[in-house]
Amino acid sequence: MNHQKEAVRIMQDYIKEHIHEDISIDTIAAAASYSASYARKIFIKYLGMTPAVYIRRLKLSKSALKLRDEHCQVLDVAMEMGFGSADGYQRAFRREFGCNPKEYSNSPVPIWLFTPYRLNNKEREANNMNETRNIFIQVIEKPARKVIIKRGIKATDYWTYCEEVGCDVWGLLKSIKSISGEPVCLWLPKHLRRPITNEYVQGVEVDPCYSGVVPEGFEIIELPASSYLLFRGEPFEEDYYGEAIKEIWNAEKRYDPAFIGYEWDEMNPRIQLEPIGERGYIELVPVKKLQ
Repeated sequence: MNHQKEAVRIMQDYIKEHIHEDISIDTIAAAASYSASYARKIFIKYLGMTPAVYIRRLKLSKSALKLRDEHCQVLDVAMEMGFGSADGYQRAFRREFGCNPKEYSNSPVPIWLFTPYRLNNKEREANNMNETRNIFIQVIEKPARKVIIKRGIKATDYWTYCEEVGCDVWGLLKSIKSISGEPVCLWLPKHLRRPITNEYVQGVEVDPCYSGVVPEGFEIIELPASSYLLFRGEPFEEDYYGEAIKEIWNAEKRYDPAFIGYEWDEMNPRIQLEPIGERGYIELVPVKKLQ
């Protein structure tokens, strides 16, 4: 069974690395050393869609971000992403996101981007996370900002949030241009919670003057300018994000900010960034100057 999962992961990695090329089932099957028919079968088994649908949705989502950020010509984006024509690309874009790519480019609105789940294979040999690894810590300043958030009721971490609210929220948040470059997860202090909601939310930081669309079911909170200790671990293998997170949590528990003239700030949220293996796991813990 683990050989099938590993093959699907290889196909996912191949698609990610060659997304701007013309990708066929034959090329991804060859990357995984399986026949095209068997590769397609196990891809559907573990990811719930055909490779063709997966590739199309990923291409469309990447093209949407390009239209949002670079104001490119629709034809140029269509050709770059491997669509045969601008008309075909526009039809596919509208089916996926419910709007025309030209209109979206001129006035971006929140859309549900496809954020593929990378298959996890815990049956692989254990990674050596017990070796001595560095934790990098630095003080950063966050400006005053608004955050568009989606609340849960009982969620206290990423997994309970996904079970309650759904993992696809992240795709919508990624479509909203952030002042910090990416969505965030937040553990809200008590004064920012509602009576029937819990501490953990996902959101996107935007300019304090933001007046754009707020998706249905989302809301805006305001956060003041504040100081944070940024904790970043070393790069890790994607399968072992759990261990990488625990590594940072243990470091936070042991660290005394008084050493650098700060104390923990319970009035601002703790921030979690998406665990990305190549950059290391990152959390931001609020602090304030010692009086």
